[in-house]
Amino acid sequence: MSSQLPFPHAEARAASEQLQQLVHSRIDDAGGCLPFDAFMEMALYQPGLGYYAGGLMPFGEQGDFITAPESGRLFGRCLARSVASVMQQLEQGVVLELGAGSGVLAADLLQELDRLDALPERYYILERSGALCALQRATLSRQVPELARRVEWLEALPEKPLRGVVFGNEVCDAMPVQRFCWLDGEVTELGVRVSGSALSTCKRSAGEALQAEVNRLAREYQWSGRYQSELCPLLPAWAQSLADCLASGLLLLIDYGYGQTEYYHPQRSMGTLMCHYRHHAHDDPLWFPGLQDITAFVDFTRLAEAVTDAGMQLEGYASQAQFLVACDIEQVMATFDSQDTQRFLQLSNEAKRLLLPGEMGERFKFIGFSRDLPAAVTGFSSQDLRSRL
Repeated sequence: MSSQLPFPHAEARAASEQLQQLVHSRIDDAGGCLPFDAFMEMALYQPGLGYYAGGLMPFGEQGDFITAPESGRLFGRCLARSVASVMQQLEQGVVLELGAGSGVLAADLLQELDRLDALPERYYILERSGALCALQRATLSRQVPELARRVEWLEALPEKPLRGVVFGNEVCDAMPVQRFCWLDGEVTELGVRVSGSALSTCKRSAGEALQAEVNRLAREYQWSGRYQSELCPLLPAWAQSLADCLASGLLLLIDYGYGQTEYYHPQRSMGTLMCHYRHHAHDDPLWFPGLQDITAFVDFTRLAEAVTDAGMQLEGYASQAQFLVACDIEQVMATFDSQDTQRFLQLSNEAKRLLLPGEMGERFKFIGFSRDLPAAVTGFSSQDLRSRL
């Protein structure tokens, strides 16, 4: 499949070659086979060269993929109703967005929260990419100049727990994952090696923790024969750190993924790892490192266990379609001028992309956790899929 991808231009190839030289050095340091999660961390986040750190524009028609906020205004306006239901329960609440992409969602949220009279005292953005920070500043200054002064960028989670909403859209899927292979009770970890001048997959001994967890999954979900998948070792600690930074309010995460029963189903024996380049999806994570996105589906069961262990309450787990319905997407659409035929067609196409099962409607999930909120959060009244966790 990677042979059918558009070939990168010379400048992009040169940047990827720089990154590959660093990867080669790390492989040597690792004894010839670098764990895949270490490679994925470099491919996505190596300063100045990684996919999210090298100044590329990954979002939108000119990038590699389209996120829900990039497809139009409906997503942000609906999400604002969920955020507003929390702001209205708290005095002087704040919002913290994890990885704000191009800044479009932050602009849409602030504009709609202003309209709903539910603006947060501060709107924080936690972003590790300097290039994306600059893009976000430009977007907010252009789209909501009168509200941009409420926005503050952070380099780490706040030390003092906040009151409000912490949320992330398509953040978990870009966390580095371990890849493993299980065959009749034997567990090996997959890594990356140098083969000639190219990168290729290699096998290395799995650590005790990985062996134990993979064998537990194999027993519980009754694998047989060869089974290959992923596991995100950082997810539990990361999720707990988000819970710990909320004194009261809502933690809301939006991503594609499954509960463990579906994630590690015997028939899903090749895992969920996917790559995106110029709107082409493929399964070769070693193709031109630094120029393509590498993602894996989210294990929502592992995520939910970590957050509830940290003392938060599961508020709900729903498909994107049902969450947006519960946030009154039909009423939001009705606020636009129905006589504007071109705009109506744009809205209809946007709604189809967000709601239809074959688009984003069922593939993406919303999972919410609350702490010390006296009333329910808008968004989970139409559907609750917690039995799938």
